[in-house]
Amino acid sequence: MTFELVHVNVGRMVAPADDPQMKEFIDNLGPVFALAEAAPGFVWRQTDDDPGFEWDAGDSAGVLVNISVWASLEELETFTYSGEHREYVRRRREWFQHMTMAAYALWWVPAGHRPTTAEAEERVRHLREHGPTPYAFTFQQNFPPGAHTPGPVPSEHVAPASPLA
Repeated sequence: MTFELVHVNVGRMVAPADDPQMKEFIDNLGPVFALAEAAPGFVWRQTDDDPGFEWDAGDSAGVLVNISVWASLEELETFTYSGEHREYVRRRREWFQHMTMAAYALWWVPAGHRPTTAEAEERVRHLREHGPTPYAFTFQQNFPPGAHTPGPVPSEHVAPASPLA
């Protein structure tokens, strides 16, 4: 079986999208997405207007969720931490609140699977609750494709959602 890598990145903005503080970031979303789409190993990204994660209760500037699929961990890591995208990662504190819990998660899926926002939220929650496992992991502690991927812990055993910051 062939696998692809899903990456979800979550960020709580420091100001509403139409605030001048967010202008540079918002204005460059299209060009940054174009860089990703042209990068070696890029497979797919979510482009529809998804409602976002449940935990964004509307009392914040907003939570941005970015979901993409890549051919390999190495290609995603190269895109994320090199070239023009690296500069945006370095400057993320200008546009996003510091998060004390996992702000992203990675996991393997069968080739062709396109994850939903609900699936991505579940993976981030699992990573926050259990740390890196084959079900949801990080760049620093990752697992090979096809590693045993147990399902999530039943909800009655998981703590209620925590705020992002």
